[in-house]
Amino acid sequence: MSTATPPATAPVGFPFTAIKGQPLLQRALLLAAVDPLLGGVLVEGPRGTAKSTSARALAALLPAGRFVNLPLGATEEQLVGSLDLEAALQRSAVQFRPGLLARAHGGILYVDEVNLLADGLVDLLLDVSASGINRVERDGVSHQHEARITLIGTMNPEEGQLRPQLLDRFGLFVRLENVPNAQVRKAIVRTRMAFDADPQAFASRHAAAQTALALRVAQARDRLATVEWPEAVHDEVAQRCQDAGVEGVRADLVMLRAARAHAALEARAQVTPADVQAVAELALAHRRTQGQPAPASPPAEPPPQQPEAPPAQAAANPPPTAPAPAPDVGPADQNPAGDWGAMPASQAVPLQAVKALRPFQPKKA
Repeated sequence: MSTATPPATAPVGFPFTAIKGQPLLQRALLLAAVDPLLGGVLVEGPRGTAKSTSARALAALLPAGRFVNLPLGATEEQLVGSLDLEAALQRSAVQFRPGLLARAHGGILYVDEVNLLADGLVDLLLDVSASGINRVERDGVSHQHEARITLIGTMNPEEGQLRPQLLDRFGLFVRLENVPNAQVRKAIVRTRMAFDADPQAFASRHAAAQTALALRVAQARDRLATVEWPEAVHDEVAQRCQDAGVEGVRADLVMLRAARAHAALEARAQVTPADVQAVAELALAHRRTQGQPAPASPPAEPPPQQPEAPPAQAAANPPPTAPAPAPDVGPADQNPAGDWGAMPASQAVPLQAVKALRPFQPKKA
């Protein structure tokens, strides 16, 4: 009788095509999968809105299929790579030891609670996400390698906000709301319960849809460079960004790239205004400075106005001149009625009898 334990099977991930109730989030993630140089996707929302589930499910649609999680306590050396100390000590060789960015190349680098990550690491992540290249100049190492990562950061606004400088550098932004109604809530719960009951059977039912979507993403990546922007699309993007009052032209560039990725997903050779409409809010939601309702404030009460006198009466009654200074008010004078700005007249206060105190007797030495 054999006592060998059977090999552990890899855990089955939740299928991307089975996600319910988050169409805007799914659209943003697919756009980032088609064009990783969009600059990443920042997802803001309360707990339990499928933020991490959607990010993990997207990895299965990418060619590399990698999903690398960046912990909040990671150091810069762990992220970008560093000198290989083992090679330096044993062979006196200067070699580069890859970091998490190298491992995530071609896949997804996921940062949960990115608003709690050190600003320096967030800045570095956004640089690599927008350029696709990781450059390391430290510890005697001068090295660079490709790092085409799909950066996905999630955050809960209850735990703090991201600095505006870093927020603007994320390419796309999705703000998730709570479940809109009972029917959507019911569909989400039933889907999750079916997956938890039998992950293998659930994944098998969605295998065909997953394969078709993965092929669609791969084909969109291949045709991305050939999709063209007509002049009308440039005009619409420029006008939308101008109306939103965004700073700089980063929003224009992101919107154009996102519209091109959307057109590639739809198997079109040219970007249309419909593509711009589909991605505009994803590029402008965290950059808009105009068009927001101003905070309500109580209206100021206007000063009382005197009724205008008729012309004849105005000529007979010339406007009054400035009043002369009021004389000093003596102690016995009373304030005139209605003179609310003067000091009140002094009033006599009767003295009250005070009980005599017993004299203090010092103690004898």
